[in-house]
Amino acid sequence: MLRDRLRALAEYALRISTQMYVAIGVLVSLTVAAIVVSWLSFNSIEGTQDRVNTESLPRIVSAFRITELSSQLVAAAPRLTVAATPAELNAVSAEIVATQEDFRGELQRLEQQDIDAGLFVAIRSNSRQLESNIAQIEVEMPTSFALDVEIEALRVQLAEISRKLDQILLPALDEQLFYLMTGYRQIGEPPVPRERHFTEAEIIRYRHLLALQADTAIATQLLSSAFGVSNAALLEPLQESFESVTDRIEISAGAIGLIAQRAYLVSVLADLLELGAGDESGFSLVSQQLALAERQRGLLTQNREQAAELAAGVQELISTAQADADEATAASTDAIGTSRILLLVIAGISVVVGLSIILGFVSRVLLRRLNQLSNRMRRMADGDLEEEVVISGRDEVSEMAHALEVFRRHALEVQRLNLVEKLAEELGDKNSELEQVLDELHKAQDQIVMREKLAALGEVTAGVAHEIRNPLNFVKNFSEVSAELVEELEEVLEEAEGTLSDEQRGLISDIAADLTENLERIGSHGARANTIVHDMLMMSRETGEWRLADLNSLIEEHAKLAFHSARAVDPDFQLNLEFDLDPEVGELEVLPQDLGRVFINMVGNSCHATDEKRKRLVEAGEASSYMPTVRTTSARTADGVEIRIHDNGDGIPPEVVDKIFNPFFTTKPTDQGTGLGLAITNDIVREHGGTIGVDTAPGEFTEMTISLPATRAEVPAEATAADPDGDAPGEE
Repeated sequence: MLRDRLRALAEYALRISTQMYVAIGVLVSLTVAAIVVSWLSFNSIEGTQDRVNTESLPRIVSAFRITELSSQLVAAAPRLTVAATPAELNAVSAEIVATQEDFRGELQRLEQQDIDAGLFVAIRSNSRQLESNIAQIEVEMPTSFALDVEIEALRVQLAEISRKLDQILLPALDEQLFYLMTGYRQIGEPPVPRERHFTEAEIIRYRHLLALQADTAIATQLLSSAFGVSNAALLEPLQESFESVTDRIEISAGAIGLIAQRAYLVSVLADLLELGAGDESGFSLVSQQLALAERQRGLLTQNREQAAELAAGVQELISTAQADADEATAASTDAIGTSRILLLVIAGISVVVGLSIILGFVSRVLLRRLNQLSNRMRRMADGDLEEEVVISGRDEVSEMAHALEVFRRHALEVQRLNLVEKLAEELGDKNSELEQVLDELHKAQDQIVMREKLAALGEVTAGVAHEIRNPLNFVKNFSEVSAELVEELEEVLEEAEGTLSDEQRGLISDIAADLTENLERIGSHGARANTIVHDMLMMSRETGEWRLADLNSLIEEHAKLAFHSARAVDPDFQLNLEFDLDPEVGELEVLPQDLGRVFINMVGNSCHATDEKRKRLVEAGEASSYMPTVRTTSARTADGVEIRIHDNGDGIPPEVVDKIFNPFFTTKPTDQGTGLGLAITNDIVREHGGTIGVDTAPGEFTEMTISLPATRAEVPAEATAADPDGDAPGEE
């Protein structure tokens, strides 16, 4: 018992799986050791990286962001001072508000970090001063706009005053000079003597007028120059000069005496003097504007200084954060170096162990025996099943060899069975071929029988139609002769007017009218019967030979022919005939005469359906919005050609759709259709190997779809239309 257990343990120790488990266990142990070393290293690096990411890097990012936003605020402040309109000022202010919100948010994030308190206080103080300066500029800008508006108004007023002074003083100067030289004061009055007009007083008066005109021009020029001054130092000399000129103006205005429009001149001079004096004068407004501009320049300069101090504080903050990051990076580098040495040692041990397993066990023991087994399997795959499979040992490879031996024995049995199955399969293939040939023979036989039936039907139809046509001709001829006799009877009655009583003459006239009406009905029904006979003859008639024809031309020609036929019968007939023909359709091998009859029948039915709907709507008083339309389209498909004939008539009732291709079925009145049109059309399309489909909505439309193959095909006699398509009410 003990000996058997020892033998089992020895066999178990020799198994490949046991040896592989031991080898894999050693490699897994080395791998776990490498993972532990890597884990510890990564934890150290991760801690260092977290310190950089959570402390140094956010501090640097916030510092750079604060520097960037402070630069944007400093750059935005001058844009406030140069804003030309309140709208532009509001736009710049909105940008500054958004930047300030971001700036305050960055300061809050920076405050939450571990930084020097004194450094942060300095940064916050500079930022608040910067925002305060910008706010001061924003507050003063409406005042600047108001001053600009007032100065512009004064500028316009000054131009108006200058114009008024020229209108008063220049004519006064001309009149005074003219009076001084000629003695004429008014045109039409005699001149005064020279001793009265050419005097010292008149000359002095002329000089005062001339001085007044020059001084007012100087005053307006000084005010105009003041409006354009950009330096406060230049404004005061201009104001002093204006005050000096105003004194001279007052002296000259008092010395000119009476002139035309003197009161008006005094008023204008008062307006001029008011523009240059007082708290609301031009000099005062310009002075306020220059002072405001000077304050804004001071605030902008202070902004730049605050931004420089803020940048210096931020730079110190960045330097501190950079030093912390460098320290953390150095610690990470040391941890990486230590981990790299340990991993190299473990990797070297793993390589040695792996090579030992590969060279000592896998290559020398396992692969050699597996190659023997593989070579034997290849020979078996090539058909060598006679040689026995022999592999020594008591491990998994030997078990595979025993299993392969069992497979070899079964394969010999299967090989014999496969031979029998192959013979049976060949016999089955031959039977399938014979069945296929038999089916083709049955189809050919059915086609021959159907052609013979059609030929016989054509002969019978032609014979019956011929025999019926003769009595129909007699009926037609005798009805016409009888109608003529009735007309002669009426003429005789007119000649014998005096020989008959009124009652007799009325009775005979009624009988003659009844005879005439009956003869018309006989003639009408005889013509209808003759039409049916004609259609029966057409069904039995040979229709020409197959040839290539342009399908689009065939469609358009016969559709127009159907349209003109309907128009000839009813002069009130209306129709919008549309075509959408695909030029890719090209030519098909068809029976052109037969296929033309198909298009005539289809379009003719559509014409009838749309015209009936038009008449119905006219009677109901609703025809204003309806236009009868027939649209014919063609398109090339993957396996042939598709023709669609669409009309907007009354459609087809559901209970009629299944019957429209039956011979002699029609929804038209008895004197307008025979019921053979669609039956003949269906036969012609089937003869071409095609089908007819229908899509209809009662009261709305009918669309007939004709599908023809691209190449001429023989159609089995028993084939039927793909769909029981129909036409609109009243269509054949």
